[in-house]
Amino acid sequence: MGRQFFVGGNFKMNGNIKTIRDIVHNINQAKLDPNVEVVIAPPSLYLLLAREHLRKGIEVAAQNVYDKPNGAFTGEISVDQLKESGITWTILGHSERRVILQEDDQFVASKTKAAIDGGLGVILCCGESLEQREANKTIEVVTTQLKAVADKVKDWSKIVVAYEPIWAIGTGKVATTEQAQEVHAAIREWLKKEVSPEAAENTRILYGGSVTEKNCGDLAKQPDIDGFLVGGASLKPAFVDIINAKSA
Repeated sequence: MGRQFFVGGNFKMNGNIKTIRDIVHNINQAKLDPNVEVVIAPPSLYLLLAREHLRKGIEVAAQNVYDKPNGAFTGEISVDQLKESGITWTILGHSERRVILQEDDQFVASKTKAAIDGGLGVILCCGESLEQREANKTIEVVTTQLKAVADKVKDWSKIVVAYEPIWAIGTGKVATTEQAQEVHAAIREWLKKEVSPEAAENTRILYGGSVTEKNCGDLAKQPDIDGFLVGGASLKPAFVDIINAKSA
C-alpha cells in the first residue's frame, strides 16, 4: 500500500457564513477521488458550521490549537474543545504564525505534542524564507523546525508534514517540481535517520505555496509529494480539481 494522497484547504482568515456554506456545498456535490483524504480548515468561528454541513468522509481542521488543556488563555482553543466538536485535525507551525506571531520551533513542537497526545491529527508546516533559500540553507532550516518536534514526539503516525516555502505562499511564485521534490526527498531522508524508517515510509509530505489547478498535476506526479496544503485556491471551485490532481 502506498501513502494515501492528502489535500488540505487552509482558508486562513477568509470567508463568512454564506461563502463557507457555498464552499462546503460545492465540495459535497463534487465527484471527488475516493482515494484522497480531504481536510478543510475554516476560521475557528466556522469550524462547527463546516463540520455540521460537510459530507461524511471529509474532515475539518482548526488553524491552531493551544498546548494547555484549559485555563486563562484568552483567545486560545484546546484539543478537547476541538475533539468534542468533531474537529479531528489542526494546522501547526504555519509560517504566517511563525513570522507574524513569532511562534518559535519549541512552541510549535509543544503544541504538536499536545495535539498528538490528545488524539488530533497534525498538519505540521515547515519552510524557508527567500533569503534562507538563496543562502542554501533550505534543508537546514526545514530539518531544524522538524527536529524540535521529533525531540518531543516519537509517534509520527498522526503527523502530516507540509513543506511550504515562505517565498511561495500567496505570491504566485511556485517552487519548480524539481525544487519541491528535492526538499520533499530530503525531508523523507531526514525522517529515516532521525525518527524511523517506518516514519519515512509512511509520513505524508505535502507541498504548499501557490498551488493551483494549473500546476498541481505535475507536482502530484513527483514520488515524494503526497498531496497539497492549499491556501487561496481552496476558496474557489477549482479546489476540486486540486483534490483530483492525482487521478486527472
